[in-house]
Amino acid sequence: MTSAGPVSPTGSADLFARAQRVTPGGVNSPVRAFNAVGGTPRFIRSARGAWLTDVDGNDYVDLICSWGPMLLGHAHPQVQEAVTEAVSRGTSYGTPTVPEVELAEEIVTRTPIEKVRFVSSGTEATMSAIRLARGFTGRDTIVKFAGCYHGHVDSLLAQAGSGLATHAVTSTPGVPEAFVAETLVIPYNDPQALAAVFAEHGHKIAALITEAAPGNMGVVPPLPGFNKLLADTCREHGALFISDEVMTGFRASRQGQWGLDGAHEGWRPDLITFGKVMGGGFPAAAFGGRADVMSRLSPEGPVYQAGTLSGNPIATTAGLATLRLATDEVYDHITAAGETIKAAVTETFTAAGLPHRIQATGTMFSVFFRDGEVRNFDDANAQSLPAYTAFFHSMLDAGVYLPPSAYETWFLSGAHDDRAIQTVLDALPAAARAAAAAFDQSREN
Repeated sequence: MTSAGPVSPTGSADLFARAQRVTPGGVNSPVRAFNAVGGTPRFIRSARGAWLTDVDGNDYVDLICSWGPMLLGHAHPQVQEAVTEAVSRGTSYGTPTVPEVELAEEIVTRTPIEKVRFVSSGTEATMSAIRLARGFTGRDTIVKFAGCYHGHVDSLLAQAGSGLATHAVTSTPGVPEAFVAETLVIPYNDPQALAAVFAEHGHKIAALITEAAPGNMGVVPPLPGFNKLLADTCREHGALFISDEVMTGFRASRQGQWGLDGAHEGWRPDLITFGKVMGGGFPAAAFGGRADVMSRLSPEGPVYQAGTLSGNPIATTAGLATLRLATDEVYDHITAAGETIKAAVTETFTAAGLPHRIQATGTMFSVFFRDGEVRNFDDANAQSLPAYTAFFHSMLDAGVYLPPSAYETWFLSGAHDDRAIQTVLDALPAAARAAAAAFDQSREN
C-alpha cells in the first residue's frame, strides 16, 4: 500500500475500538465489521476517482464503489459542483422541488415505469412496494427467492425450509413469526418451484419480488427467459411482479437489468424499486411502476406512504447529475475494465490451481471460489470461504479493497483507469496462491 497525505492521529484500530464502545459491533451496517473475513475494518478518510484513502494514510483501489452507487467514481467534479451549488440554497425544505421532478423524468425515460415515488433507502422502497401491491390486489401473500435480499423489511427477512415451496421462518430475532407468515420462499432460477407455489397459493398471492439479477449472494444472473416467466406467471394469477433493481438499476446497464432482458423479451414489471446509483452517493431510493398501480398511493389513493426527507433536493441533485453523466461511453469503459480483470482472475487462478467461477450481468460481476455454475443460494454456499478470506487479505495488503464477504458483487467505475487496473492485476498472482493454499488446507481439515 502507498501512503498519501497526512495520517490521522487515531488509526483504524483505535477508531474501531472507540466505535465498538458506542455503536453495536462498531459499525452502522454489519458487513463493514469484517466479521466474515476477520481483521480490523479500515476507516476511510477520503476517496477520489477509483481510490480510497484510510485514516492511516493508505491508498486502495476501490472495488466496492460504496456497494454500487459510485458509477462515475468518487468525488466526480461535475457531481460535486452540482451538489455544492444545491447545498448553497439549503439542504431540506419539506416541499416539492425542481430536482425531484427532473430526476423522476430521467428515471421514467430510462425505464419501463410510468410513475415514480422517492424514498430515502432501498429498504423503504421495497417495503413501500410490498404495501402498495397488497393494497392494489387486496391480497396478503408475498413470494420471494432464497438468497435474494430486499433490505431489512420484517416480512422479507425470511429463509426457506425444505421443499420446493415453503412457508418462511424468521431469519433474525426481533421479527415475529406472524410477520413472515404470509411470505413464501422458493429456490431461485427454479421454474418447477415457481409453478408449484402459484398452483397452490396463486389465488392469494399479492406479489412476487425478486432481485432483477441477484447480487447479494454474489452475482447469480437469471436463466434466459426466467424473469419473463416470472412476469407472465404473475399476470396469469393476478399478482404483481416486483423487480428489485436497487442494486442493478442504472448499474448493470443504462436501463438496469431490465435493459438486458425485459427490453428485448417484450415484458415489463408491474413495480420496480431503485436505489444506489440513482442517489449518486446520497441516501436516496425510489419505487415506481404502472400508472394505475401507482395511482393507489396517497394522496391519489388510499395506500399511505410518506417521508420527511423523501425527494431531498441534495440527494436528487446528485442522482440527476450522476444519471446525466452516465453515458454509453461510461458503461463501455466499465465493461472493458471488468473484462480485463475477469481475464486476469481466470489466468492467475488457473495457474494457482484454484477452483473458481466468474459470473456477471452487465457491468457487475463476482468470483465464486468453487467450480461449476452458481444458479441459486445453495450453489453459492458451496464455495470455499477460507479461500476467499485469504484472497481478501492478500489483496487488501497489496492495496486493493474488495468486499469483505464472499457473497458480494465487485463494482468498478468510470474512474478506474490504467493505473488502478494495473494495481489490481499486480496483486492477483500472490492473492491467488494464498487462496489456493487456504482452499487445500480447508479440504484436508
